[in-house]
Amino acid sequence: MSASVADRRIRSLRPPKGHADPYKAHGSSIEEERRPDGQIERALTVFLTGAECPFTCSFCDLWQWTIDGPTPPGALTHQLESVLEALDGPAPDRLKLYNASNFFDQRAVPTEDLPGIAALAAPFGGVTVESHANTIGPKTLAFARQISGRLEVAVGLETIHPVAAAQLNKRLDLARFDAAARLLSENGIDLRVFVLLGAPYVRVEDSVEWTVRTVEYAVARGAAVVSIIPVRGGNGEIERLQAEGHFVPPTLSQLEAALDGCLQFTSTVVTADLWDVERLPACEHCGPARIERLRRLNMTGRAEPGIACPTCAAA
Repeated sequence: MSASVADRRIRSLRPPKGHADPYKAHGSSIEEERRPDGQIERALTVFLTGAECPFTCSFCDLWQWTIDGPTPPGALTHQLESVLEALDGPAPDRLKLYNASNFFDQRAVPTEDLPGIAALAAPFGGVTVESHANTIGPKTLAFARQISGRLEVAVGLETIHPVAAAQLNKRLDLARFDAAARLLSENGIDLRVFVLLGAPYVRVEDSVEWTVRTVEYAVARGAAVVSIIPVRGGNGEIERLQAEGHFVPPTLSQLEAALDGCLQFTSTVVTADLWDVERLPACEHCGPARIERLRRLNMTGRAEPGIACPTCAAA
């Protein structure tokens, strides 16, 4: 993919990238997650190190965990094998392979590595990978046949706000997203969707509404899980947009309102992404209680009373 003017500008504003070892995963975690049937799964997430995504989205901060150039053949299987060997006890229910790029892009995940990855994933009942909708196709179906568990593909829809979507530099239109969702559904593959809170070019007063509308769009296209992700700064481009008045950092109360607004979608698990949630602007008095409430809602999906805070009420 040739670099556009926007690509070059976004890349030029980034801070220096740290060193990433293509033969070492840059992290892993085990967390509990709720599934659409109400069951709670233990999920192992492995943050693989590999080639950078070519799409250069304006909001992305994942490039910092990638290497320059293509992923060397054999590197990902080595990373995954090392993480699995270090596990204590039985394998969790689900394996999530997040490579800060597109799992079905040959440059990021060499095709010759897929059989080895599938073999290592054999103990898991579910396997989740991430991919831009544009890279979902025959290779996706082939990998679904290779693994013993059920495949789930995580796709960034981000926002259906027409102006904001056009400004993300994501190169994704809704027709392509819909086609990818249909392909997955018709082949027994689950769809996980990422939706932004605080997308640039969405007015602050409309931010929660457009997040809920985007979640509703994903639900209507069969998403099993939707994660609401607050836009984070730090990549240079977001700071440029903020200086020009096109971006306002989302708040903890907005994240709470967005999740509350999505509890109506009972056929889909909708959760708030709590990675670095402490960075969100919040009331110092009730912020911790609101974060704990979000953790509970993520696990139960059931509405519960909001947090009453005299300080917020007086603001």
